[in-house]
Amino acid sequence: MKTALCVWGGWDGHEPEKCMGIFAEFLRRQEYSVDVSDTLASYEDADRLNAYDLIVQCWTMGEISRDQRNNLVAAVRSGVGLAGWHGGIVDAFRNNATYQFMTGAQFVAHPGDISRFEVNVARADDPIMKDIQNFSVDSEQYFMHIDPTNEVLATTTFSDEYFPEIAGCVMPVVYKRVWGQGKIFVSALGHIASEFDKPEVRTIMQRGLLWASR
Repeated sequence: MKTALCVWGGWDGHEPEKCMGIFAEFLRRQEYSVDVSDTLASYEDADRLNAYDLIVQCWTMGEISRDQRNNLVAAVRSGVGLAGWHGGIVDAFRNNATYQFMTGAQFVAHPGDISRFEVNVARADDPIMKDIQNFSVDSEQYFMHIDPTNEVLATTTFSDEYFPEIAGCVMPVVYKRVWGQGKIFVSALGHIASEFDKPEVRTIMQRGLLWASR
């Protein structure tokens, strides 16, 4: 049986507990043994962390200790998968460049706050995006500083409505990457739990979890 650690916390505005409940239950249906934690102390036992097949994180902002960060990075490098969505993974631990180096992005702005925007499939041949067509979503359109080594699966294009300086900028929305022996999956969608009611948003995240898993 595969095992997963689901860690939620940080800023409450992203409904971390409710969002994590959706995907913890999904993993249980996939016959994973799932541990759910609301503390970063879960990253302090290196041996236990290295034994998981997948770490799912939804922790916006906050601070991670040096030992917690080092254990998490080492676990992923050894082959433990890491996956998350929205601010819970790309706006966690804003002051920790080592964490950002591993995850491949850092949120910097969401012009227009909640708005309707288009998500465009960039890799229709990838199993995570199979049978998913371009779709619109009401969410925060994340502008991120992005690692060019990410394998981008879906994008969004910014207009000039709020900041003409970024008009036409094509920004990754969904990507995956490899870190050592581990796989990392990120979706910038999922501001609150109800966004996962949209089939495309939910399906992409579910497939990403399974892809990232050891």
